[in-house]
Amino acid sequence: MGVEQLCVFCAQLLKDFVALVRGVTSDFAQKIRDCVDAISQCSCLKRKKAAASKLYKPVLQQHERQAAQKFLQHLDTGTDKPLLDNDCLHALRTLAVSENPNLQQSAAIYYLHISQQLNAPLPVEFLEPYNALLQSSDMEVQRITSLSLVNLLVEENVNKELVVEMGMLEPILELLESGDPTVQCNSCACVATLTTSESNREAIASAGGVLPVLVLAKSYDPRVQQNAVGAVLNLTRSERTREVLWREGALPVLTILLESADSEVQYYSCSALSNFATNPEYHQMMLQVGDRFLLKALLSLMSSSVQKICCQSCRCLRNLSVNVNTQEALVAMGCIPQLKALLRSSSEPVSESAVTLLSALSEHPPNRGALVDEGFLKILKELLSYRTNPVILSHTTYTIRNLSSSQSVQAVIDSECVEGLLQTLACADTTEESLLCVTTCVKELTALESLKSHIAEKLNSELVGRLIGLAGQLEYTELSFHAAYIIGQLEPKDEVRQSLKPHISEVLGYLLRFLSHQEVRFQHLGILTLCRLNEDANFSSAIGLSPLVEQLQRFQQQTEETQALLRMAMHSMNRGGQGH
Repeated sequence: MGVEQLCVFCAQLLKDFVALVRGVTSDFAQKIRDCVDAISQCSCLKRKKAAASKLYKPVLQQHERQAAQKFLQHLDTGTDKPLLDNDCLHALRTLAVSENPNLQQSAAIYYLHISQQLNAPLPVEFLEPYNALLQSSDMEVQRITSLSLVNLLVEENVNKELVVEMGMLEPILELLESGDPTVQCNSCACVATLTTSESNREAIASAGGVLPVLVLAKSYDPRVQQNAVGAVLNLTRSERTREVLWREGALPVLTILLESADSEVQYYSCSALSNFATNPEYHQMMLQVGDRFLLKALLSLMSSSVQKICCQSCRCLRNLSVNVNTQEALVAMGCIPQLKALLRSSSEPVSESAVTLLSALSEHPPNRGALVDEGFLKILKELLSYRTNPVILSHTTYTIRNLSSSQSVQAVIDSECVEGLLQTLACADTTEESLLCVTTCVKELTALESLKSHIAEKLNSELVGRLIGLAGQLEYTELSFHAAYIIGQLEPKDEVRQSLKPHISEVLGYLLRFLSHQEVRFQHLGILTLCRLNEDANFSSAIGLSPLVEQLQRFQQQTEETQALLRMAMHSMNRGGQGH
């Protein structure tokens, strides 16, 4: 059964009919009706029973003819909006399973029309005919059907998991091995969209779909390659499918694609490698490719004019930099000057990606001196202005802590990082997460004696009030502890200590809560702070009149009882040991 059973006239009409897929207009339904109606009225389809003795059977079975006629009547509505009722569904089911490719094309074209016009979820039952259409032996049906399915998936008019559950995954994966670039392109796009679902990724790996996708990632057709690499990227988002990709040889393919002329392919492959790099077990092999080919390629992409490629290369290097040898190699290969340029970018995403890599490099002590000498502390001070970006602020403050040492105290002071930290602390629009980063950093800096006095000099009454307010917010445990720790570090001779006096009641209030806190570190900090404050006459008088004295006495009694119990336990254990 095939097109050769039609006369020349009907064959031409069908070619015109298929051409309609290239551009659906307002008279779409009318043209379908005219085309198919003309074919159905032709004498080549009106064989008499005497013709049964010939070598071919009628092109249309009776039930197919009836379905086609009903379909035409159904389409003749005078509207572009696709109709999705039971009559339409029945006709589509009949046409989809027909052995006549021309009728299958009719169903495929209507699905394409649906995919272009639908602005709501497609009823589940209308997905059923897709299985037959995807398995059609007609190339044009495969092209049109796969394209309409891509449209429905991209627009989220069909449920991705449901597509797999209804058995469409196998025919989609079979289309990956088609010899037609359009079919390959569309089927890769289907897989790329389906793999945004974790359960679908598992299903594709189990069905053996990973290798065909990886093969098409090396396609010379740019459309096919881009969709295939996009599918590979999505497959790297799950650990199990990453393992399958790794075994199937994804590493050399993705590494070579970093030098692709297509920026999308570069981005997808770089992102996929970044996902692989989240697992340190892969690092050794990744770094062994060529003569550090991967590191060189990623360093080159850091200078890409495409922002997302630049950012993704930094993230990939960040993931690889948990290895000390990798960090040393990056520094030796000239990473630092490139990083300085990116950190000064006016683009927030670029600065964010760059500072994550910088924070990784600062973890390795031998790198810290070079980073300080290159003036990174001054750049970090500028990055503190990103108060509402917790990612930038957390990595910035973490790096400042790493670069601050007894040897770099003067560089820290000259960079005005302390002033930047305190300004961020004072701003009302700083998020709680960012405040925690800042207070943690300031707390760590007070461990350096020279910086502690410098911080005390820069604190004013407004900042002291801010710290007291944060210390009293015990619902934010870490933030409260760090703010109280900074206050507790103020020396009696510090002029800023005078700023505490207007807030005596608030300070004694949070200290009372610290003494009854379940965590020992809060209790210890409360006691140490009281000892320091008690050296001031005003505070000493206020403490003597507050419930703190009673709480301290209760705390002392509990401590003595605990010590007595401990002595008894130790004595009992010693006696038991001697008995044995």
